[in-house]
Amino acid sequence: MKKIAFIGAGSVGFTRGLVSDLLTFELLKDAELCLMDIDEERLEMARKSCQKIIDLGKYPAKITTTKNRREALKGANGVLTTVLCGDVDVWQHDIFIPKKYGVDISIGDTRGPAGVFRMLRTLPLMLEICKDIEELCPDAIYLNYTNPMAMLCSGMQKTYPNLAISGLCHSVQGTSKMMSEWAEVEIDDVDYLCAGINHLAFFLEYKSKGVDLYPKLLEAVKTQKIFDQEQVRNEMFLALDYYVTESSGHNSEYNWWFRKRKDLIEKYCTEKEGSRWSFGEYAYIVDAYQKRKIEWKKDVIEWMDKLDNDEEHRKLVMTRGHEYAASIMNAWMGGNIFEFNGNVQNDGLITNVTNNACVEIPVLCSRNKLKPIKVGDLPAQVAPIVGFTAQIETMAVEGALTGNPKLIYQSIAHDPLTAAVLSLAEIKEMVKEMFEKNREYLPQFKTFDF
Repeated sequence: MKKIAFIGAGSVGFTRGLVSDLLTFELLKDAELCLMDIDEERLEMARKSCQKIIDLGKYPAKITTTKNRREALKGANGVLTTVLCGDVDVWQHDIFIPKKYGVDISIGDTRGPAGVFRMLRTLPLMLEICKDIEELCPDAIYLNYTNPMAMLCSGMQKTYPNLAISGLCHSVQGTSKMMSEWAEVEIDDVDYLCAGINHLAFFLEYKSKGVDLYPKLLEAVKTQKIFDQEQVRNEMFLALDYYVTESSGHNSEYNWWFRKRKDLIEKYCTEKEGSRWSFGEYAYIVDAYQKRKIEWKKDVIEWMDKLDNDEEHRKLVMTRGHEYAASIMNAWMGGNIFEFNGNVQNDGLITNVTNNACVEIPVLCSRNKLKPIKVGDLPAQVAPIVGFTAQIETMAVEGALTGNPKLIYQSIAHDPLTAAVLSLAEIKEMVKEMFEKNREYLPQFKTFDF
């Protein structure tokens, strides 16, 4: 029996989706699925949801639960993390403090001042998980879904280079599906090459049956109806010739162009009819999580009731989705080889991005092996923003691993959005205030002076 450990299983939506996908594989249908979370109520709701999937599919799988991380990891063949360090009452200040200084953030879970401080609070836990994996299940594959993806994966991979660690994000396959709809082709006919860093990877090739779809996509995004669905990303596509992976709300924070003035925020970061996901409104993530805190349990109960009474919902739940994790686990444990876009350390894989940065590129998974595929140079028009951001993230990770607060300040000083709005002196003041607000959550820093 294979054992797969879910650390942070109280992220019920993620957990039940991944469990549903895993059990569709013959090799994994009788696995032990060990759910671990520190929140007892969420853990129990995750157990109930996953047990319903097992019962509905008549799978011989076994669900176990624990609040003890080491118990969950002991003897695991695969590990998945979907954790969040701190309640919204803690990390909301990652959004609120920069706003005081004029830096307008919508989501802030990936990079920039909010993403860096989220990483500083989260990386110590991730390193503890890696330490336990090294001791208790060193041959397991470890797949991370927790943000900030690139910085966390970089810190773990640098510290534990002998572990098989990769980070997964659904933005690549989600964006590919969106573009196939715009190009009016079947997603199963699409082939692509996508590379860069997490949330700033670009589709270097996008084809259907060997035909380049970019000319058709270019015409599509010039129509107002489609342009308004993803204003930021579509504007970037028109300028840079290649399509970026993550949504407009996120990408508006990663560059110099869209959030530095009120009029630009109103133009590019305001929801239009037919827009997808968050469009970039200020503090979107805070409002979303406050709502989720209130409604999560009701939503889980409604999902389970619907599973009992809605045939279409049952069919959807029991059909394998597009997340990579289950296919990777299957390949790692001896099933079919699987190619995915994963987060790995750059070792000459993207040749015009700094080595030792965490890059998001095609990776092959086979039995007990992860093999990243060399991409070479990124195109000149996208390489600057990818390479520059990768260097900033590498600096922030080094600051986190060494407890050097000045490196944290220097990384945020180079953040494109922050630097477009603030002076160096203002950035220093802002970072000092953010350190002070997070003092009790950052024991790895002996001092906050810089």
